[in-house]
Amino acid sequence: MPQNSRYSDQEFETLMNKILFILEENQVNRDLSLMVLGNVITHIFNTQVPASQRDSMAEQFANALKKSIKG
Repeated sequence: MPQNSRYSDQEFETLMNKILFILEENQVNRDLSLMVLGNVITHIFNTQVPASQRDSMAEQFANALKKSIKG
């Protein structure tokens, strides 16, 4: 999801590659990968986003995801 960020490209790429490596190393298929990543996202929303902001932030996240897969 390309956007302006306070994080460097290198920081982002390093973390993303580590996550992808773990999924590939464990030969995790698409469905399980999406389930795990979805649960991680849910955990982040539930533990790091105030309840009053979750709906709007989840909507923004979903829209950014849709936009990123359209290219």
